[in-house]
Amino acid sequence: MITYVEAEAKNRRTSGVIPLHGEAGFAGMRKAGQLTAQALDLLVDAVKPGVTTLELDQLAYGFARDHNAIPATLFYKGYRHSICTSINHVVCHGIPDERPLREGDIVNIDITLIVDGWYGDSSRMYPVGEISRKSERLIEVTYESLAAGIAAAKPGNTTGDIGAAIQAHAEAERTSVVRDFVGHGVGQLFHDEPNIMHFGIPGTGALLKPGMIFTIEPMINLGRPHVKILADGWTAVTRDRTLSAQAEHSIGITATGNEIFTSSPKGWFNPLDARR
Repeated sequence: MITYVEAEAKNRRTSGVIPLHGEAGFAGMRKAGQLTAQALDLLVDAVKPGVTTLELDQLAYGFARDHNAIPATLFYKGYRHSICTSINHVVCHGIPDERPLREGDIVNIDITLIVDGWYGDSSRMYPVGEISRKSERLIEVTYESLAAGIAAAKPGNTTGDIGAAIQAHAEAERTSVVRDFVGHGVGQLFHDEPNIMHFGIPGTGALLKPGMIFTIEPMINLGRPHVKILADGWTAVTRDRTLSAQAEHSIGITATGNEIFTSSPKGWFNPLDARR
């Protein structure tokens, strides 16, 4: 298996032009996306009170190793883990550690696996034991907001249409959309063009065309949208310490709409569904 550094060395730098992929690219993303989705499915039963996020990280690393995949975050810009684990008021890029999860926590797990040079990028929200109704509703709104964005991702629309759809739904539910982080092009690069903002004005931004591949990954807060970065340089938290949630898919624009590459094989993209 090639190392992460070797895989990165083979990648081209982004040129600022939005790449358009053919069937070979879509096939590569299907394979990478499905393996990433399987890894996230594996974690559904593992997330429970008393388990540490470091144990979850080790589980994800073992899964990647056993399937000849490379966790894209491992040693990425100095990051030393295979997943990001963002708990409660952590918005994104939470670092796995030895603190046990507690009953009532909510945690986003974000993983990107490189398979044959293609990057499958996805994240989900996991409830830890029994959670409060406000936590459950935040998760529901986050998934609904992602679904609204995906529904707007079709040829002839724009990236602004995606953001506007997400923002309209989230704010109608009296939640807020984080402005500091965006979705991004993905494929044979971890981060490529275009940027996908999760707020915006309909009809603005880049025109969506068949062959575009990118992530949509809204971060929704119960309170205000403002975030700050902790001293570790990675962890982003809500400034008002309110709960935050995120859900992410990698998708490709087709001639008639879009294809989701990271759908759960078990129908568990929202782990709350696994309980119902």
